[in-house]
Parts: sequence; structure tokens; C-alpha cells
Amino acid sequence: MADKKTIKKIIAGVLSLAVVGLVAYGANLGNKHAAAGKESAAAADGGLYPIRTVSQTACSSTPWVVTDQLGFFKEEGLQVIYTGDTQPNQIIPSILNGSNDVSSAHPNNLAVAIAGGAKIKGVVRAGIDPTPDQDPKLRHMNWYINPNVTPDIHTFADLNKIPGQVKFSLITPNQCSDFLGNSIADKNNVPRSKIEWVTMPDIQAVQALKQGLVTVAGVHPPFYKSMEDAGMVKIADSLDAGVGVAGGIGYYYFTTDFIEKHPDIIKKFARAIAKGQKWANDHPEEARKMTEDWIHVPVNATHYYATDTKIVESEIDPWLADLEKTGVLPKGKIKPSDMVIHTFDN
Repeated sequence: MADKKTIKKIIAGVLSLAVVGLVAYGANLGNKHAAAGKESAAAADGGLYPIRTVSQTACSSTPWVVTDQLGFFKEEGLQVIYTGDTQPNQIIPSILNGSNDVSSAHPNNLAVAIAGGAKIKGVVRAGIDPTPDQDPKLRHMNWYINPNVTPDIHTFADLNKIPGQVKFSLITPNQCSDFLGNSIADKNNVPRSKIEWVTMPDIQAVQALKQGLVTVAGVHPPFYKSMEDAGMVKIADSLDAGVGVAGGIGYYYFTTDFIEKHPDIIKKFARAIAKGQKWANDHPEEARKMTEDWIHVPVNATHYYATDTKIVESEIDPWLADLEKTGVLPKGKIKPSDMVIHTFDN
């Protein structure tokens, strides 16, 4: 077996190639979407208010695609302008510097930014985890192992059979992957210190798991089918985190300055996106196909979404508790009320 240094070099090499490919792909696709946004904005001279966002080519794109293409934004007098693809850790900075107006994020991502001084607030819910009686393929995340590499691992708790640390895929720190992964580890008495996070996009996690470069890969609905087709075995999903609908919670956020200056625009945005999310839940196959056509990646299922504009602060609590447990934030540094605004609840 290769030593740790060799494995790290292999992973670095694979990830470097993946990053180069994804950057080239993202730049090309982002430019196409940005160009389309500019063209549609130029054509829309009927008093529509422009809302700028990144190109939304990730797993969270469904509400944007549905709400935009079905005309729900236009009904509210809004025009979405797609500004191009942006790396995950640069999306909040792009909102703060005015390059974009809005995006969505999980509570832990927002909390860390706000604790660092970012003047942003969530205005309406995005994704949520479905209830246990709903289709499992809608759950926010699944975790897989490669039975050819770890044939003795059948459950999350079985990870304790592996000596030393276990490599887990992670899109970027302080998002759903580590919050949910840590929560599931706690439930199964797997020490958090046993997890070694390796940063990569979901699409690369599929290949990395197949090649044995990570032991566990956590991915979102568009990539469940890719995992299953590759013969990978599911050992957990977001329901196992034990936090209910909060396991998939996210918020659309704007700067506080934008909220203060344009409360009417925020209200229209909240109504439109909630309508689009309800349509996506009610028409999963149509929403899946629209998403697949937009991001140009085979999509097996989409996320599940909130269908109203009500914000429930208690859904944020477990995310903040996890940040405090891991030492990312001091206890009590950020409260749910620091992160969201209820002005646009209905």
C-alpha cells in the first residue's frame, strides 16, 4: 500500500486536474449564462427590476431555473441577471462588494460570515430536508463507500473498524457536508477526530471514491444516481443527522443595505422564489429535467424546498451549536436573530 505522502500526492494531482477542468467548464458555462442574462436584461425594458446572482450551476440551481423560466420572477416585476460562475468561498464576498445582489447559503456559512462582520441577512428559506415519509432521493445528502475498497463497511458506525483517520469528501468548510457529517458521526459514536476532510466538488467526489482516494463521499441529489451506477454503497443520509427538516435548511440572503433600501423588491423576490419552490416540489420530474438542462450534468433528483416565506429560527439552532462545538465560533457569539429577518414572513 502507498504511504501517506504518496496518497496525498495522488489526491493533489487528481484534484488539480479536476479544478483545471471545472474552472474551464465553469468559465465557459458561466460566460454563456452571463451573456444570456445580459441579453435578456437588455430586452426587458418593461420596468423589470434587475436582480444579480451567480450563474447557479450547482445542485441548488433548481429554484432559480424554475422561478425564472416559468415567469414567476417576471410576474413580480423582477429580472434575474446571471453574472457568471463563482467559487463557493467567493460568493458571499461577491454579494458584499456589490457584484451580486443575492445568493443562498446554509446557516453555518452565514453565521461565520456574519461573525466576521459581513452585513448580510437571510430573508426567506431555500432548501429543507423532507420528512421521513417522503421519497429518500429528495434528502439533502447521501454518504457512500466503495465496497471494493472497504468491503467490511456497511454502516456509518462500521467506520470505527478502520484504523486511523478516514478521508471524507467536503465541498468547502462550514457548509452542509461537515455539519451533517459531524452530526451523523456523533449519533454513531464515531469520533469527529477520526474524520479527515478532503475538499472537492461533488462531481469529483464520485471519481475519488471509485479510485479509493477518499473512503467516504457525501454528495447531493444530482449525484446519487452516479454513485449508484458506479456500484457505490450508501451508508447514511441527512435524515440520520437527527435534526429533521433543519438538515437541509438554507436561506436566500441580501446585504442589510439592500434590504433597507429595497424592502419591496425583497418581498417580491420572496414571493416569487417560494412559488417556484412549491412548483418544483409538486413537479419533481419536470424540475429535474429543467435542472439537468441548465447545469448540463445528469440529474437524478433535485433538493426539497420550503413552500412559504416563513422563517423558523429554531431550525438554525443545531447549526450554530455545531459551530460552537467545533470551536469555529465562541458560544453565544451569533444568535439566529442575528442571521435572519422576519419582515418578509407570510
